[in-house]
Amino acid sequence: MRTRSVLDAATLEALLAAAVAAPSIHNTQPWRFRLDPEHQVLEVRSAPERTLPLTDPMHRAQYLSVGAAVFNLRLAALHLGRRPEVRLLPDPHEPGLLAAVRLTDPLGDDDRASVPGLYEAIARRHTSRMPFTGRPVPEPIVAEMMSAAHAAGARLHVPDIVGTRRLLNLTAAAEARNHARRDRLAETRAWITAPGADTPYGIPVTALGPADAGRRIPMRDFTGPVPVTRRPALWFERHVQLGLLWTSHDRRDDWLRAGQALQYVLLTATAHGVRTSLLHQAMEWSDLRAATALPRHKRCHPQVMVRFGYGPDAAGTPRGPGHVTGRPAAPPTADTD
Repeated sequence: MRTRSVLDAATLEALLAAAVAAPSIHNTQPWRFRLDPEHQVLEVRSAPERTLPLTDPMHRAQYLSVGAAVFNLRLAALHLGRRPEVRLLPDPHEPGLLAAVRLTDPLGDDDRASVPGLYEAIARRHTSRMPFTGRPVPEPIVAEMMSAAHAAGARLHVPDIVGTRRLLNLTAAAEARNHARRDRLAETRAWITAPGADTPYGIPVTALGPADAGRRIPMRDFTGPVPVTRRPALWFERHVQLGLLWTSHDRRDDWLRAGQALQYVLLTATAHGVRTSLLHQAMEWSDLRAATALPRHKRCHPQVMVRFGYGPDAAGTPRGPGHVTGRPAAPPTADTD
């Protein structure tokens, strides 16, 4: 006897719950899902209404976000004992179709997650905009994070003190430029929501973090000059641990792979009790993004910076329901030879 491999309603619910837990720039969650019932494929498509035309005109950050959601889909499939087959940009005639996921059986041992608790970390991973303690993350954990990026088709470079200072200075320059542009500030503020707002998208004011009293870490100021309740500035860790995620190419499929690598890194950190936050400001200006590249790597295309360390847990931000268009299959039935 053999079982038909189908995407039934319960499987879809588990897949989507994991997918929408992925991080996204400004919590825009720029994805939507469609089920192709004929081929039993879950399609991941872009959501043009939840993009950032000024901050992300090339949609690179959107692709990173979608890539992170695809990685969560893969993990959820493995958790369900199914083998995920993922195709990136499967149809050149449909630019909005970013990935297609089909589940097959059986699942081999080599498909299991290499880090225990990786799937469970999906629900526990939250962006932490608070100060870290300064206790260094042990080298074996950092090495696992670097290996995770490599396994997903990207690289995670952890710079020395001089390199870290250089990346923070470039981020600070980008933050200053963002504040000098009223249109960019307005676009960012549009994704900040008031407490109790009836929307699953954007970042609640209560989830924003404080500024660094020492002005060493240029955390993104989402509010600008808007008179809203802010946390008082706090002293952040003196020795910042950063990772620069980069790829050898800079095409659309590379952005999707970078998003998967990013999520692999974040979940690996979370599984070890390490908090993370993202510094993306320098990536939003072409010259500053180019300046963050590793000097000795001619084909280094920076994608995002990851700040990591130990500190308080962060509150989760709201998530959309992860609706899927198309009709799920009926529960699987047994077929006889």
